[in-house]
Amino acid sequence: MFKSKSERGEHWISISDLMSGLMVIFLFVAISYMKEVTADRDKIMEIAIAYKETQSALYNALQKEFQDDLRRWRATLDRQTLSVKFHNPELLFESGKSALKAGFQEILQSFFPRYVRILQLEQFSKNIAEVRIEGHTSSEWSQTVTGDIAYFHNMELSQDRTRVVLEYCMRLSEMNNFREWAKKNITANGLSSSKPVNSANGEENKLLSRRVEFRVRTNADQKIAQILTVG
Repeated sequence: MFKSKSERGEHWISISDLMSGLMVIFLFVAISYMKEVTADRDKIMEIAIAYKETQSALYNALQKEFQDDLRRWRATLDRQTLSVKFHNPELLFESGKSALKAGFQEILQSFFPRYVRILQLEQFSKNIAEVRIEGHTSSEWSQTVTGDIAYFHNMELSQDRTRVVLEYCMRLSEMNNFREWAKKNITANGLSSSKPVNSANGEENKLLSRRVEFRVRTNADQKIAQILTVG
């Protein structure tokens, strides 16, 4: 009826062996997981370093190309966002209109083919997810409409303007060799007053908010997402 001390001892030894085996298995699983996490972390770090190097190289290439033009165009090149911003609204469009002014046409004729020629180079193109032409407006419209209605009117206006800019640039004869690349990579985006430029006091600078930006978006986030998905 009762098990001997020897039998009970063997029973506890077998449980102990089982637990030891489970601990070893768990240890191997944990080590394997840690190795995968470390490998993923290293890959992400490599992408981050490569992104910073590409960002710096592209900024330097654009700065070298346009350093003599930016001031007279009333434009700036942002190192962090890789964005070329045209700030002079009086030179760009008539108020409330989407037709390009002659002065802005002249700027685009000089700027755009040189800009695309740099971006489509293999060292940069392989790291580019999208080149965005962004149209921005102030929050102003007519005093007779609400802020919401003004927002939607400005959304329509900014979308029309970026489409006109893209169409004009793509039709330039200097784009003949780059047009197919541009069609696959360049988009027109009207953003209304969603991203205003604010003054130091935090209030909207309505003049500087009316602008056109050419911005490069890299594919670093896509590469990181692929690593995390596979992992």
